[in-house]
Amino acid sequence: MNEVLIRKAKKGDKDAFCRLMDENVQSMYKIAAAYLKNDEDVADAIQDTILSCYENLRSLRKNRYFKTWLIRILINKCKDVIQKNKLVTFMDQIPETPFHEEYETIECLQALEPLDSKYRLVVILYYMEEFNIREISNILDLPENTVKSRLHRGRKKIAEIYGYKIKEERA
Repeated sequence: MNEVLIRKAKKGDKDAFCRLMDENVQSMYKIAAAYLKNDEDVADAIQDTILSCYENLRSLRKNRYFKTWLIRILINKCKDVIQKNKLVTFMDQIPETPFHEEYETIECLQALEPLDSKYRLVVILYYMEEFNIREISNILDLPENTVKSRLHRGRKKIAEIYGYKIKEERA
C-alpha cells in the first residue's frame, strides 16, 4: 500500500484518494461479488464504500491498515445491501461483464461458487487478496481459530468438489 498516497489523501488530496481507490477496486469487486447476488448490488456496495472512505479517511489511525479498514467498510456495506434487499448471502451467478476484472479472476470466482459463503469469503481473502489469518480475523470480526477452520474446510470442500486428493496434516 502506498503510504504517501494515504497521507496525501488524508490531507484532502482528491487525486491521491482517487488513485488509492483505483488500486483497490479489483479487490473490492472480488469481495463484494462473494457476498452479493448481482453486479448492480456489487457496484452499489463499492460506491457506498468509496463515499464512506472519503468521508471518514481522517479517522484512520494507522495508515498501514488502510486496506483492512477499507475491506471492513466494504463488508459492512455488503451486509447493508443484503439487509435492504433481503438477499441470500451466497452468490448464485457471476456477472457476465464485471468492471475492472480479468478473465482468470472470473474463473476463480466461478470455481469457488459451490462453497458456502462463509468459506468462500475466507478463501478469497486469503488466496486472492493475500490477507493473513490475523488480518482476516480483524476484517470479519471472527476469532483466528474460526478463520483457520473455515479456511481448512473451504480447502477440503474444494478438493471434494473437484476430485483432488488432499494429504491430511498430522498433529
